[in-house]
Amino acid sequence: MNHAVVEAMTTVGETADSLAAQIGVDSKTAARWANPGRIPQTRHRAQVAAILGREIVDLWPDALKRREPVWFRRWADIEREALSLRWFELAWVPGLLQTEAYARATLAGEALTARELDDLVSARLARQAVLHRDRPPLLAAVIDEGVLHRTAGGDRDMMRAQCEHLAECAQLPAVQVHIVPATTGMYGGLGGPFILADMPDGTRLSHVDGQIKAQILDQSADIATLDRRLARITGEALPRAQSLDLIRKAAASWT
Repeated sequence: MNHAVVEAMTTVGETADSLAAQIGVDSKTAARWANPGRIPQTRHRAQVAAILGREIVDLWPDALKRREPVWFRRWADIEREALSLRWFELAWVPGLLQTEAYARATLAGEALTARELDDLVSARLARQAVLHRDRPPLLAAVIDEGVLHRTAGGDRDMMRAQCEHLAECAQLPAVQVHIVPATTGMYGGLGGPFILADMPDGTRLSHVDGQIKAQILDQSADIATLDRRLARITGEALPRAQSLDLIRKAAASWT
């Protein structure tokens, strides 16, 4: 048996039947999740972990550790431990706010086997559990409006679902989403995406993306530069309520 899953279910008073009813699967499927090596499908994993009040990696250690790229593991650990994550994205919906279909679309065209693609998508979605735990980090995401109007291969359904999901996430207590409107001229965000993480010990770190792989910065001068840049970018963004309205309009436009 997977003792971590069994113990978690017992602690919160859940059974295979009750989990199945909440997730929308049959009871036999839910019961298998307590067996060694049996991990819920990607789209169910975060839901189950949230119901059980545990981290995905605690219930199914292999779900995250074996699937994320080696170079990304340090940031994945930082992300789980951070008190706050302040994130600017120019071209994509932030990974913590992506649907499975959207995550797959962002990896289209890469030299990946089907298994490798599944592993990368699984790792990305597993990270989202941090937003649903008892004490989630504050996620403040600033996104360029162009992201809301760009799909893959003309897939309108995928992008509508992603915008709807983004709107739902934007209403979580620990999530703030701000949109930089298309009417904004040149601004600091055009230099590229980055994330600032505030850690429990007072350490501040940054993740700066690149075409091959990202780099993690910890020098105070670099952090201060990105801090100032994010302040300027946020100054160009709409308030939360107006941003949510814009996201909902974008979702409707993909109907």
